[in-house]
Amino acid sequence: GNSLAVNEVTLTVNEGEVFALLGPNGAGKTTTLRLLNGLINPDAGQITMKGQVGALIELGAGFNPILTAKENIYVSAAILGIPKREIDRKLTDIIEFAGVTDFLNTPIQSYSSGMKIRLGFSVAINLRPDIMLIDEVLAVGDIAFRNKCLQAIREIRESGVAFVFVSHSLGQIQMLCDRVLYLNKGRTDYLG
Repeated sequence: GNSLAVNEVTLTVNEGEVFALLGPNGAGKTTTLRLLNGLINPDAGQITMKGQVGALIELGAGFNPILTAKENIYVSAAILGIPKREIDRKLTDIIEFAGVTDFLNTPIQSYSSGMKIRLGFSVAINLRPDIMLIDEVLAVGDIAFRNKCLQAIREIRESGVAFVFVSHSLGQIQMLCDRVLYLNKGRTDYLG
């Protein structure tokens, strides 16, 4: 038969909830995030998202390598429809959180993957979307930055932002997540 990457999966994520997608490699976790982000369209069924979506699905995805960090921050904001003056106000917070103050006018292509992730995460959380999709990005970067991200997630969820989180770190999931969906071969094994 026709094998689907994700099949007959039903889930609802509420405001302020941190929802984890778990499962072995090839279970359909990243595909589910890509469906939620509109990067791919479902062959059947429907996806309803209420609010603005921010996503960290691939390392530094969405960054133009030849533009500087500062230029990329403004481009990311423009894509999300965020006015320039709002970014003018948040720029310092974004670069300080990411720890790239000294590299603001450096092209992204010279950034390490860790720096790209830090900047991507910082842009995403400082622009405060309603729904945040995160795929394994907290697996990279030093422990101090990871802890800063986990603390930021805890604070942001208080304002009603919903998170859908893919991670292989059971520790992070236990610390952060309210509910989990365990996928296996594209189907729901467990939801609760």
